[in-house]
Amino acid sequence: MRLGYHITEDFFAEAVYGNTRATDEVFRQILPGGVFRNQKERVMYYELSGGINVLPGEVYFWSTTARPSALYLIAGLGSTKFLRPASFHRERGFGVRVWSGQLGGAAVDMRDHIFSLDVLGQQRATQNLEFSGGVTFFF
Repeated sequence: MRLGYHITEDFFAEAVYGNTRATDEVFRQILPGGVFRNQKERVMYYELSGGINVLPGEVYFWSTTARPSALYLIAGLGSTKFLRPASFHRERGFGVRVWSGQLGGAAVDMRDHIFSLDVLGQQRATQNLEFSGGVTFFF
């Protein structure tokens, strides 16, 4: 779930909350007992991010139809809880937003969540890519 606030035409802020489950079912077919303590583990994260529209412009769908758009960069800090107590993480990414009218539009983005994790007995920084798309409503 994401909630964004456009501070100006170029700058915006976002608050994000994510909650899902991860499984090591494939590893359990190879290694007895798997990698995780339980077959399914909960992954929960939240973050605060700031973004900037770097390439505002228009997207042309047909020769007669153009819609306002913006390519944006985003970065933030947050907390991830997975296989141990919550740990600090940072996030960075980019995306594109296209407005369909005065009340909304659509957005597609890619983000990289970076945090330290110990799954196989060695502490390592992990790169966790997220691809998402959504509908935006302005009020």
